[in-house]
Amino acid sequence: MQQYSKLLDTGTLRPDDHQTRIIEKLQRLHDEIIAYEPPKPHHAQHNPSIISRLFSRETHHAEVPLDQVPKGLYLYGDVGTGKTMLMDLFYNSLPPSIRRKRRVHFHAFMIDVHKRVHAMKAKLGSRGGDPIAPVARDLADEAYVLCFDEFQVTDIADAMILRQLFEVLMNHGVVCVITSNRHPDELYKNGIQRSSFVPCIELLKTRFHVTDLDSGTDYRRIPRTLSHVYYDPLTPENRAEVQKIFEAFTSDPSDPPLHNRKLTTWGRTILVPESTSTVAKFSFDDLCGKPLSAADYLEITRNFGTIFVLDVPKMGLSSKDKARRFITFVDACYESKTKLFTASEVPIFKIFADDQNSTNAGISDHMRSVMDDLGLSSDVVVSSSMFSGDEELFAFARCCSRLVQMGTKEWAEAAGLT
Repeated sequence: MQQYSKLLDTGTLRPDDHQTRIIEKLQRLHDEIIAYEPPKPHHAQHNPSIISRLFSRETHHAEVPLDQVPKGLYLYGDVGTGKTMLMDLFYNSLPPSIRRKRRVHFHAFMIDVHKRVHAMKAKLGSRGGDPIAPVARDLADEAYVLCFDEFQVTDIADAMILRQLFEVLMNHGVVCVITSNRHPDELYKNGIQRSSFVPCIELLKTRFHVTDLDSGTDYRRIPRTLSHVYYDPLTPENRAEVQKIFEAFTSDPSDPPLHNRKLTTWGRTILVPESTSTVAKFSFDDLCGKPLSAADYLEITRNFGTIFVLDVPKMGLSSKDKARRFITFVDACYESKTKLFTASEVPIFKIFADDQNSTNAGISDHMRSVMDDLGLSSDVVVSSSMFSGDEELFAFARCCSRLVQMGTKEWAEAAGLT
């Protein structure tokens, strides 16, 4: 609460009664966590052999009575409601005495979980066994305060393990703070085998205080000045301008650009066509014309704070896989606060449009609703038949929203651009 008051006093934040009530809830949880005595890590209790750890029967019974574990907070709201800022305030205000804590973007967390589950299955070998319970136990040993930003479920693999993962984490005394764009009831809507995910939704609603962040103030609709980071169309003049900016960013003689730098993730090699230690340049086909995954894009943005993407085409139904990869890449850039420059065939917000001259007349009622939720106008999101289903439409519209934000002067200044 003190940190929030300082931000108000300095004018960094505007007074908002609803947001103040959210801060008060975070303060109560903060105080409960300080008074909370979590279970000790398992390695501190005993030191069983690796064989006994792997093949002992994992129980899902609570190690701590659930009524003694503080309830978590699930904060949901539209883009621009301050979710990440509130999460940062809460996490950064935890005292140094709480060392077992972790703040992570949910996408990155699930990549980590899948890696651990894969490694645990390898350890269990042909005898088999449940890999999720020991993975959850290890996660609980590492952190009893877990803060997840941008919680969303779009993948059946995630949906199938989340209920057990969360259940075991909470049985081991873990307290979570979660931010999301959606109420728990709206998660994984229309997903494959959603009925198997419903128990996880019920767990979220019973073990968390579910709180709506929408105060009625939409800061995304405040006009912002665009910084010149997106160039179209693909004329010689625009190509030369983008190249000039790239050369300015890579002018340090002690860190000259290298060709085909290699990054490794999940045992695969990613070739970066041209890069210094902090700046990378890709063609669109290098980045999205190959079967790269979210983990690959996160690895790229982890290594490079500034990325140039050239020759971005207008995409139709025949380019749907490339479009999905580009959306995943933009999400990774946004999450990593990456500085993004593009040279595209049409304005970057229109690359998914059915027709360059499309108007909002071709937008479905459902898409209008999604656009309104994200604070977007038809100048940004135009008609596209490429995407179908709630999750795809939302990801598409959110990508446009993020591109708008990443092109603002505020984003450029925060990312260190001039």
